[in-house]
Amino acid sequence: MSHASHTVLELDATAVLGLTEGINFKKSPAGKCFMIYKDKNTVRACRNQCKHQGGKFIKDIEDIDGRTVHCTKHNWKLNVATMQYVNPPDSFLQEELKVVKSEDGGLKLVELVPPEPWTVDSRPAQQLQPGEVTLTYITHACMELKAGDKRMMFDPWLTGPAFARGCWLLHEPPPDAMDRLRQADLVYISHTHSDHLSYPSLKLLAQQRPDIPIYVGDTSRPVFWYLARSGVNLTNISVVPFGVWHNVDKNLRFMILMDGVHPEIDTCLIVDYKGHLILNTVDCRRPNNGCLPHGVDVMMSDFAGGASGFPMTFHKGKYTESWKRHFISRERKELLHYTANLVAKLQPKVYCPFASYFTEAHPSDRYIKNINTKNNPEDLNKKIKNLCPHITTWTPLPGSVLDLALALTNQDGRDCITQPPSGTKILKDSWDFDLYVDELNAAISSKIFEHKSWIQFYYNWAGFQNYNLVIRVTETDDDFQPRDDGYDYLVDFLDLSFPSVRPQREHFYVEIQNRIGVMRHVVVNGLLWDDLYIGFNNRISREPDIYHHKFWKHFQSELPLSAPDWDSFLKSWEKPNPTSTSTPTPTPTLPQPLPLPLTQPQP
Repeated sequence: MSHASHTVLELDATAVLGLTEGINFKKSPAGKCFMIYKDKNTVRACRNQCKHQGGKFIKDIEDIDGRTVHCTKHNWKLNVATMQYVNPPDSFLQEELKVVKSEDGGLKLVELVPPEPWTVDSRPAQQLQPGEVTLTYITHACMELKAGDKRMMFDPWLTGPAFARGCWLLHEPPPDAMDRLRQADLVYISHTHSDHLSYPSLKLLAQQRPDIPIYVGDTSRPVFWYLARSGVNLTNISVVPFGVWHNVDKNLRFMILMDGVHPEIDTCLIVDYKGHLILNTVDCRRPNNGCLPHGVDVMMSDFAGGASGFPMTFHKGKYTESWKRHFISRERKELLHYTANLVAKLQPKVYCPFASYFTEAHPSDRYIKNINTKNNPEDLNKKIKNLCPHITTWTPLPGSVLDLALALTNQDGRDCITQPPSGTKILKDSWDFDLYVDELNAAISSKIFEHKSWIQFYYNWAGFQNYNLVIRVTETDDDFQPRDDGYDYLVDFLDLSFPSVRPQREHFYVEIQNRIGVMRHVVVNGLLWDDLYIGFNNRISREPDIYHHKFWKHFQSELPLSAPDWDSFLKSWEKPNPTSTSTPTPTPTLPQPLPLPLTQPQP
């Protein structure tokens, strides 16, 4: 499907003559903000919107060349002259607008519009009967869609933790949740994060129905990359290309779309039943590059915030308790405002905030739970109602049901939602902590950690290098105090070396304190570092305070698909070697490294 284009800003000749050398901030009559960079006869332009989470750019007081702006949300920096982000370094390019000059001296900024693949073979909406299409909320991001005689389940996380031990279900799933999952005709799993791809839940499913049809998007990091090593026997997984209708029967079809910010892992979903559309954006920050259908029958999205280690797990420097609380409060308000305005823009007939019902329930994470405040779905729905009184809003409770036919025929939205029976347990109050934490901690005693050289073996397997970053990793107890039997080591990613002290050259430096059980579980199994970072299982400080996108992207989504070959590692220690000895003792605690001058990356 070819891209369309449209003009987003026009400047007449007088306005063009008024452009100054360097960065110019402009606003369209519709209130949209843009940045225009002028260098003699060269003009470049883009939207004033950070690619990370949509924040606005302002002039950077540290910029002496008049080329750089910084985002007011997370201090990401963009060189408008090159359209390259410089903080984080080695990360994104900003989407550029086409500058079209007219003969009279004016100019237009023209933007390519992402394709709208759902318009291909569009269907007129047919009248629905009560009970024909229903949505039943299960928990977190798990919904059951009944459409005709088919049942489809979204992102079944029904038991166990997510992100190692950091996130636990807030809501108690209905007693028949697992039976509903087993009886589903198909399952959609949006992405590889463990609050959506829950191996404990799928393990129970596979014991009785291993051949259930499961559909995932064709992301560069396969959603089920870990399946062969998980011990879960699922045999009917289909990888679906983006932007193409997949027919379930003559009335039901679905389409998976890519996220514009995290295309390597994130997807979202459109379901079409008899011409009625249900949009599930899940966790996508910029689904389908920001182009979504208007006027769908039902829209669902996340809303709460807090599903990240930043800034709760950061310390030193500016990361005081008051700074964190102020940042989190501002961030949540901005997310609430953004979500409400997105819903108002898309004008769905029904909106449901979901995919955000988790809690930091483990007692060792009480600090995170207290500081990591989240948006209230009722506050969001109230804000949406103030903007658009005609939109029906649904704050879901486990087992509550939306009847789409009734929602479409009752203008005030009454009687279309059936609440769970009185006395239904809504909030979880027990989580089997020991069962899952003991499973993680079993990795602590793995034989590979009797040999200091596991460090070099692991990071060579990880394959990240040629980047001027040094990290210090310390294994800790649950309260992030160094363990006497834990390792404490440096990794220099410029040449992938393992020095005993920091190098004398200028370099970026990050200290990471990891809970020993989670870290070793990740290492032994070759897992992504989401379990550490998103799961609140580490504490981080950095000099200077720069997010290293290239490093985190590699360890969170680009590690090898196959696990480290620990069998060959251990066999190498079985061979006699008079010049080397095995030792069960960890690396001694490193001496406190000397501070070195550190520089910002240059444009």
